Amino acid sequence: MSAATTRSRTPDRLCAEAVDLARGAAEEAAAPGIVGEHVGLVSEGDRVVTHFFECRELGYRGWRWAVTVARASRAKIVTVDEAVLLPGPDAVLAPEWVPWSERLRPGDMGPGDLLPTDAEDLRLEPGWTGEDEPPPNSVVSDEMAALAEAEDAEVTAGPQAVPARGSIAAVAEELGVRRARVLSRYGLHIAADRWEEAFGPKTPMAQAAPAACVSCGFLVRIGGSLGQAFGVCANEFSPADGRVVSLAYGCGGHSEAAVMPKPPQPAPPVIDETRVDPFPLRPASDSGSVPVAADEDTEELGHS
Repeated sequence: MSAATTRSRTPDRLCAEAVDLARGAAEEAAAPGIVGEHVGLVSEGDRVVTHFFECRELGYRGWRWAVTVARASRAKIVTVDEAVLLPGPDAVLAPEWVPWSERLRPGDMGPGDLLPTDAEDLRLEPGWTGEDEPPPNSVVSDEMAALAEAEDAEVTAGPQAVPARGSIAAVAEELGVRRARVLSRYGLHIAADRWEEAFGPKTPMAQAAPAACVSCGFLVRIGGSLGQAFGVCANEFSPADGRVVSLAYGCGGHSEAAVMPKPPQPAPPVIDETRVDPFPLRPASDSGSVPVAADEDTEELGHS
């Protein structure tokens, strides 16, 4: 360790004693009553010392006034270099500034908002550009396209806003790949990671599920390479309804997890049509509803 390094760690005596000089410089930079108690000093180098004073300004809790003083070699007069307000170890600081592109979160966009996409966005790569021309003997060459147009002349008469039939543009549009940019391999990976984190096999819901979505009747398959690992949930009672879910995800709304048994159906009534039950039109005389002996009162009224 050099002698200069040893001297720089030891505060200069005259500079360390210049507390009043440093306080006066701090009060001149701030205002009377704002500068508080002397809270320490630190050696900045040979004959250079910084004094710290408490800041009593509202809204600057934990900040300190830092006044640096120094003296020339073999000089006994201490002078002020600078006085600034610096945050202390416990200072309340504003959060670090983050660009808007990094502050944006899912759900922040509203109606009418536009989200510009970087021209060099790693999530995207160039799609079909139409620059490649087919070979002369190709089935989609200019001659074949003209022949196809001639066959459909009556149907497609007039100016057309769609690509010519048989052209690469028409085939690309039919396949859904006629886009300026498509997802790159990196874009596919980060989308898959995001969906796995939200509705994947490691979520608490999937851990407690009786079965995975791959065997659920409410799963709607999607196309493309992501369709090999993801689908869309179509169960309105599931927490993932309308969301892209991993095939290894699951919930209690699985279609085959708890199938309710069919309610019992009563047997149809059996009618015996081979047996005849006699039913008298008049009651029997000994049934009790008609007296056996004739009633005199009823005979007078013409009743039998």
